[in-house]
Amino acid sequence: MKRLRLPLVHPLAELFFAAGQSVTTSMSDSTKGRYRTTTEYFLRYLGEHHPDVRNLNQLRRDPHILGWLTWLCSQQPPLVKATRSLHVLSLRRVMEELAWLHELPALVRLFHPDDVPQPAARFPRPLTPEQDRLIQQELLRRNDVASNALLLIRHTGIRIGECVDLSFDCLRALAPGQWALHVPLGKLNTERVVPIDDSVCQLVHRLRFFRFLSPVPPDGLLLARRHNRSALLRELRTELTQVRTGLGIARPIVPHMFRHTFATEMLRSGVSFPALMNLLGHSTPKMTLLYSEFTQTDLQREFRAARSQPRHLVPPPRAAASTIGLKPDLTSTLHALQVAQHVLEMFRRTLSETNRDSLLVLDRLANRLTKITAELRKLAPE
Repeated sequence: MKRLRLPLVHPLAELFFAAGQSVTTSMSDSTKGRYRTTTEYFLRYLGEHHPDVRNLNQLRRDPHILGWLTWLCSQQPPLVKATRSLHVLSLRRVMEELAWLHELPALVRLFHPDDVPQPAARFPRPLTPEQDRLIQQELLRRNDVASNALLLIRHTGIRIGECVDLSFDCLRALAPGQWALHVPLGKLNTERVVPIDDSVCQLVHRLRFFRFLSPVPPDGLLLARRHNRSALLRELRTELTQVRTGLGIARPIVPHMFRHTFATEMLRSGVSFPALMNLLGHSTPKMTLLYSEFTQTDLQREFRAARSQPRHLVPPPRAAASTIGLKPDLTSTLHALQVAQHVLEMFRRTLSETNRDSLLVLDRLANRLTKITAELRKLAPE
């Protein structure tokens, strides 16, 4: 049987609830409820541990505020860090309102910035290459509306909410053979145009075909909503869960992990950081860093590339075609080696991370070319 909570009786209840109502006048009902819950937590704590506190002038940081913070951390089941942060922020805002209403500036100093628990560090959550390959193969095999929508998320890096809001005419022709996807207003109230290739164009055309077959009347959207937007979002997430379960992947996978995988793939492919920010629709570099994973393998590859062809020492070759008609002298020989290094590096970038043996061979060849170039430079006159 559920235990009934006794009604709150405290001499400061009326003042605290009035301040909370003043703060949350224009806020949502859920936020108002959170402020009221936080106020009840604090007043019940005062009534149980400090019953002598009967007016605002008696409130002190130690032991009242510090004791309540400790009490929050000792709850069973334990409160997650995000929930404790919301409670601390809510009570601090109520204290600021009380300080202003009752002309008690000392109440503002009861809280310090360090009292708010810092959120746990977020790390990129891309799929492993094997998981990415298996999931894409299964989605291609299914070839239904949900699977094609998930593939569109994977190959463009858009959010799942942006995907379900795509318009039927989301394709934009930039130039002959160049296409882009118009992403509507998203999480940050910004819209953007994401470059796409022919495979993504085919995904959009396939979704258009499914839209024509849907019994839902046309509404200008690419994905039909048989019920509402929330139901469509659940349908996409359920499809991905079924795919993961069918493949025997124990790791929980959500559609937003496709966005992390896309960001990591673009960074490894040589896309600059500012360009990646625009592709993801981020407003700050810090946000983009949370999406892209850079492993030790990536660091080793970048380090070897920089050592094999340092930009500040070896100027880039003018063109591969300039090797025609080279003279049999030291200058032409060095230039030919530079061209060979450049072409070898371009070829290495076309290989995927799964071709480890080929990448190791190419790295060894690049190192040998660097050593040969260094020895030839010794032949130049002083």
